[in-house]
Amino acid sequence: MNRRALLGLGACAAAVAACPALAQGSDKPIRFILPISAGSGVDAIVRAAAPALGKAFGQPVVIENLPGAGGITGAAAIVKAAPDGLTLGMVSNNHVINPAVFRKMPFDAINDVTPISVIGATPLVLVANPKLPAKNVQELIALLRAKPGGYNYASSGNGTILHLADEMFLDEAGVKARHIPYKGTGPMMTDMIGGQVEMGVIALPAVQQHIKSGALRAIGLCGAQRSPAAPDIPTIAEQGLPNYAVEGWFAVIGPAKMQPADVQRVHGAVVAAFGSAEVREAMDRQGNVIRPTTPEQAASFFRSEAARYAALVKKANVTLE
Repeated sequence: MNRRALLGLGACAAAVAACPALAQGSDKPIRFILPISAGSGVDAIVRAAAPALGKAFGQPVVIENLPGAGGITGAAAIVKAAPDGLTLGMVSNNHVINPAVFRKMPFDAINDVTPISVIGATPLVLVANPKLPAKNVQELIALLRAKPGGYNYASSGNGTILHLADEMFLDEAGVKARHIPYKGTGPMMTDMIGGQVEMGVIALPAVQQHIKSGALRAIGLCGAQRSPAAPDIPTIAEQGLPNYAVEGWFAVIGPAKMQPADVQRVHGAVVAAFGSAEVREAMDRQGNVIRPTTPEQAASFFRSEAARYAALVKKANVTLE
């Protein structure tokens, strides 16, 4: 082998060493598993960020929807994957709620995953059919108090974050209403608009057009602060329930036992992607708030949220087989 060939090989080796993505094989795609159906809020978030994620990783990003069992099906696929940084997932509140709701779990939602970052949150909003004679929180509470159990509220399913957000409201207000669970937000929203059920909590991006058209009435935002995407909608907290605060967060995770270097590499790419101008703009349009955490903060957050929802599930007596 002549001197020129050796120099050429040395240059190639230096280029690979300087690019972590190439060193790990840029021909291998990043598999992003979503434990929810296409068209949901988290699905829209990841698909909007997919081009920026591919650029940040230096590798193709393939999104795979694996819905089922309240998110357990997709999460199980993440848990079983090799901890090499090539299989990741985006999960939401339901991931830490499920252990308190289901009698049996095929994995440990806390210890069998590697939290990478809690990326941000989607505002939730309590809405009502406009025929319901209540325009704000205090009027709704008075209505429910006058007729205990006489009104219905919808959710996207037993034990979901939307169900628990409703239960939290009823608990804080000291009132009662009947729960009508649906299989997803689509049919739930259709029946709220049609008047089959009077009210329910839902993600702001999913329902904002119906609020603007008058098909549904916004009673109050569920978060601690108003949303820049809907600044005219007051929070439930500022309408007399100061301890009420819940939002739909979303987080990137990987399988357990990922190497620290892989965790940092993935974290850096994810933060870079969601910090890019195009993704920020897309998130603003959807009404999402982006505030990425460190892996350590994400792990602590998962544990605290699991404890918080476990207490609420027990109080609401929600249990699934």
